[in-house]
Amino acid sequence: MTSKEFEEKIEYAKKMLESLMNPEITLAESVKLYKEGIKALKEAQELLENAKLEIEEVEKETQNGE
Repeated sequence: MTSKEFEEKIEYAKKMLESLMNPEITLAESVKLYKEGIKALKEAQELLENAKLEIEEVEKETQNGE
C-alpha cells in the first residue's frame, strides 16, 4: 500500500460527494455517484486495515527480538 493510493481513494470519494451536492444531477446520476464514492471509501478502508496488519506484524517481530 502506498499513501498515494489511499489519498487518491479519499480524494475520489470527496469528488463524488461534491458532485452529489449539485442540485442539477438526476437521480440515476446520484445513485451512480453514491455507489462510486462508497466503493472508493471501502477500498481506502481496506488499505488502512492492511497497513494496520503490517504494523502489528512488525511490532510482534520487534517484541520477539527478530
